[in-house]
Amino acid sequence: MRVLLELIRVIFIFAIVGAMLGYFLKEMYIGIGTYTEKYNWLGSLAILILIFVLYRNKLQFSGWYKGKGRKKLPKIVSRILIFSSISLLLLPPVLSFLLN
Repeated sequence: MRVLLELIRVIFIFAIVGAMLGYFLKEMYIGIGTYTEKYNWLGSLAILILIFVLYRNKLQFSGWYKGKGRKKLPKIVSRILIFSSISLLLLPPVLSFLLN
């Protein structure tokens, strides 16, 4: 039962938090005046990576699941994923400017 509750929690976190961050990101792109409709998937991928890192390093320890395999990502992996995510967040406006 705990595994099912944790799975529902993970889906909720990824769906709700991802949707909120996606909306914020889209509004931010519009606010800086770039047309990023073709490249929004890069921002969405960046958000999913950030939520994954947040879940693995913080949120998994506050849930219902208490089984094996609960450990943080190594620091180097976390840094690489966060750097990749930030790069992906900055890429849509750059691509929009260069390719349009």
